[in-house]
Amino acid sequence: MTDPVIRALTARDAHLFDTLPDPLGVGRALARATHRPEWKRVALREGRVVARAAWWGGPDDTTPVNLNWFDVAEGEEEAGAELLRTSPFQVEYELILPAGWRGDPVARAAGEARLRAAKAAGMEVLVERFQYRWTPACGLPERPGRLEFRPEPDDAVILDALRRIHSVTLDAHALRAIAEGGVDRAAQEELDFFHWCPSPRDWWQLAYTPEGELAGIQVPAHNPSGPCVGFIGVVPEQRGRGYAYDLLAECTHFLAERGAEFIAGATDQGNFPMAANFAKAGHPVVQERVHLTF
Repeated sequence: MTDPVIRALTARDAHLFDTLPDPLGVGRALARATHRPEWKRVALREGRVVARAAWWGGPDDTTPVNLNWFDVAEGEEEAGAELLRTSPFQVEYELILPAGWRGDPVARAAGEARLRAAKAAGMEVLVERFQYRWTPACGLPERPGRLEFRPEPDDAVILDALRRIHSVTLDAHALRAIAEGGVDRAAQEELDFFHWCPSPRDWWQLAYTPEGELAGIQVPAHNPSGPCVGFIGVVPEQRGRGYAYDLLAECTHFLAERGAEFIAGATDQGNFPMAANFAKAGHPVVQERVHLTF
């Protein structure tokens, strides 16, 4: 058997990317995603695609934000691993899987093959997450009316709220940022994401109790793929009162009132309180995602 040939694609031969069957239907899931030809790479064996990868980013990004499409033909996990090892884009891999994928033999086999290939390339699992998708058919969640929501134009005030929220957190990405650079880094990464989103700055809202105390922050947003729950966070001293649900309900109403036909959301599978709030607010799980890093 000949060694695979690994190379990037161009606009002229981008069609090769679509020649590998995908039992998970990732292409359908990523219909709104931005995959530029130069951000696609394939492994070819005797002219046939045996592994492929596509990196994703926003329309203004000069480098990819993550890898969200990677798969291998049966028996070609090493070719896939080499494809990732030799890539110039050493960013996070977001493996997109159907909800309940471990209970489906076809989805489990495909998902585990991709995980083995990514791990062979030197990646490790950071976290598994639930992906939600609210639509008007789900109905709007009840607004408890316990909090007052105010736009906050000062980034310094937003950053301070994020520091407080991330001083005690269950979020794996925030915990990684804290381990690498402290709470300031985790807060700054969130703020950078808010600014990266193309939605209006004045959508960001702080939430206050009737006594005027800060309860948390909710950020309705649009990412390049559409409307999303950008961020929900409650400051530590206000936790235990169910305010995360209030924030999520307000975020849902805010986006729906501005014409959102769907709202994407996500939380770590180990964040049981937030997962319960998504369920209570009528946001169904539509996918699971495994995040891996080098």
